[in-house]
Amino acid sequence: MNRKIQFFISFAVFIFAVIIFLFIVRKKETGISVQGKITEFFNVSWASDELWEDGLAEVAVYQAERSIYGDIRHYEYIFILVKETFNRAFQVKTDDYTRNDLFDVMKINKFARIETDRYPYHYLSSIFFTRNDPLHLYKFTNSSQEWCGNTFKYFINQENEYKYEYNSYWDNQGTGSTSLPPDVIFEDQLSYTLRSLNFREGLSFDCRIVETQVTNKATEPVIYEGIISIHKNKAYQPDLEDFRKDDIWEIRVKLNDEKMNTYWIAGKYPNELIQMVAWDGRRIELKHISREAYWLDK
Repeated sequence: MNRKIQFFISFAVFIFAVIIFLFIVRKKETGISVQGKITEFFNVSWASDELWEDGLAEVAVYQAERSIYGDIRHYEYIFILVKETFNRAFQVKTDDYTRNDLFDVMKINKFARIETDRYPYHYLSSIFFTRNDPLHLYKFTNSSQEWCGNTFKYFINQENEYKYEYNSYWDNQGTGSTSLPPDVIFEDQLSYTLRSLNFREGLSFDCRIVETQVTNKATEPVIYEGIISIHKNKAYQPDLEDFRKDDIWEIRVKLNDEKMNTYWIAGKYPNELIQMVAWDGRRIELKHISREAYWLDK
């Protein structure tokens, strides 16, 4: 075989090896690639806007309702959205910005204190996405506290699955771990993910959806074969002056034939979530939204 042919074969093998290497590195950087077939319906650079570079957080306060012990409970639900820098060693916000394992995430913290007749419920959800991917959840924790006990759930995006660990005070649950398939979207991420849609009238697509994990139990997560559809809103009349009624999108998330959640989202960037109504009586409606430093310096 002449040297020129040998050279081209060796070069082709080298290029192929580089492509495989970059593919593996890319997967490690972003976690598993789930729901690839629906990525085209989302703006993956949604969080790249300079809005998120000011060091402040978006703090949205919602008037909320939820059924507990058979009665509708009214409370405020706080959603905090902010850009942070993670390190890979600990999968948390870094204190050392000279490290070589840093990457940007978007963090959504959701906090609720819900009064009942006897004692309050507390829920805190922390949901993280790599900054360039609003569709594929990277890390998700949820904790609940009330007089009966604590429950903690932890989901982490790995190459071929979502690893799930839990610690609950309920009998037949206790502590344990399992995994979820890679091709799922969590209901609890939709308040962020749906904001990044490429809004288009009549758009509809299938996706597998994990039922809300904002509960005080650690039962096996229910996965639905869902349908998400987008419609130009015509009925909703928001009280907030910042939102034009003719520039609001209605997103219907059908879990199955009996269960439908509906979201109303502003058409203008940053596409605030204005209202959500769920099949089980949960609902939220935006009271006010601001950008601020929500933390206290010590």
